[in-house]
Amino acid sequence: MAARLDHTIVHSTDRFASARFLTDLLGAPEPGAFGPFATVRLANGVTIDYADSLVDPDRIVPQHLAFLVSDDEFDRIHRRIVSRGLPYWADPHHREPQRINHRFHGRGLYVDDPDGHSLEFLTHPYVAEDEGAEDEYG
Repeated sequence: MAARLDHTIVHSTDRFASARFLTDLLGAPEPGAFGPFATVRLANGVTIDYADSLVDPDRIVPQHLAFLVSDDEFDRIHRRIVSRGLPYWADPHHREPQRINHRFHGRGLYVDDPDGHSLEFLTHPYVAEDEGAEDEYG
């Protein structure tokens, strides 16, 4: 069997608040509880398991989570972000506020969750269509 991602753990100051932030943006069901985790199950079966940081809740190390979504899902997520008045960016460095990007023939945006984790929503994977194609990351 080829390896595939099953779950990842994301540290937070409030596991259910962070999980709800994500499920609200995705329009997904309420997060579940599994042991010390608030779990968000994605369509491909992978879970994002939010855990309250026991080491030092004041020093959460920000992570980056990217979600590949359909065009319709992207539109709904973008509307939810705008309706909530959340800041978002077209780039991971936060240089293009309140804009979306159009990398690799798709659309994308970045929004930070309550603990500073960068959530990226994109409609097309970052795969060059030909070997010579590059964008700002190439």
